[in-house]
Amino acid sequence: MMETASGFMGGLYRLLDWVTKLAYVNLLWIGGMFAGFVLFGIYPATTAMFAVVRKWAMGELDTPIFKTFFSSYKKEFFKSNILGIIITSFSLVLYIDYYFIKTMSLQILFIPFWIFVLLFICTLFYLFPMFVHYEMKLRDVIKNSFFVMIMNPISTVMMLVASGGILFLLSFAPPLLIICSGNILALIVMKPAYNAFKKMNKGKSASFV
Repeated sequence: MMETASGFMGGLYRLLDWVTKLAYVNLLWIGGMFAGFVLFGIYPATTAMFAVVRKWAMGELDTPIFKTFFSSYKKEFFKSNILGIIITSFSLVLYIDYYFIKTMSLQILFIPFWIFVLLFICTLFYLFPMFVHYEMKLRDVIKNSFFVMIMNPISTVMMLVASGGILFLLSFAPPLLIICSGNILALIVMKPAYNAFKKMNKGKSASFV
């Protein structure tokens, strides 16, 4: 009976510990965004959050959260903002394309357009994991993120479905966004991406390392 209670309490403690860690990371992420006046903070904060989650994915569960977050935020501030400019620019181009296709009633172009949008979103899943896991030029980060995405369709679909499901659930409880939003998405994305990187590293296609 005592062992059962001990096992239950131990499991409850671990659960509460993870909830606390996740909430802390999410608050750091939000704080990091505001520290950069949102516009210049969102990408460094997201990079720093992925740096923390990467440690967890690698099994380093006791990594110092604040130190890891702040170190990455400071180190990658400018580089991550350049990546952010590229992502934002692509997103803006897609929006303009959508508006043009809709305005001109070019329905036949919607199929290739949405295929391109899907590929863009799926590539985004690997961008930040690739960014924090490897020392690469941004051009190589983008190119190899697309490459890994294409080579790992199962992981990519898992990320897409899980992320969509989490966003759908959070839409019913907006207050939860304060403690679980970016952190949950980072967890969902980082672990499959890390596994994909390991698989690629074992094969001949690991030439990007």
